[in-house]
Amino acid sequence: MNANLIAVESIEILESLFDQSHQKPVVLFKHSTTCGISAGVLREVSSVDGNIHMIVMQTHRPLAKAIAERTGIRHESPQAIVIKDGQPVYSASHYDIEPKELASYLAAVQ
Repeated sequence: MNANLIAVESIEILESLFDQSHQKPVVLFKHSTTCGISAGVLREVSSVDGNIHMIVMQTHRPLAKAIAERTGIRHESPQAIVIKDGQPVYSASHYDIEPKELASYLAAVQ
């Protein structure tokens, strides 16, 4: 199955996702459209069965800053962060992003 890639395009949507994380884990994926590594990692992440909330760096850089401030995790791209109960429980960047790890967090609530 394939991921449901959902664009995050505002601070309000981001805040809503942190709120939703109190019911189920939320996967955030920061993606750069000009980075070959990010393109390759996106292909892998797209194989995860579930919702992947994607922030595109070229158009929504302030959201990356807001995520870093809220989680305390230094911004990188590509980067995947799983939020649960309003807090980060998984973070990885570049080739360290493990789609199986992301899937395990999403599967835990099904």
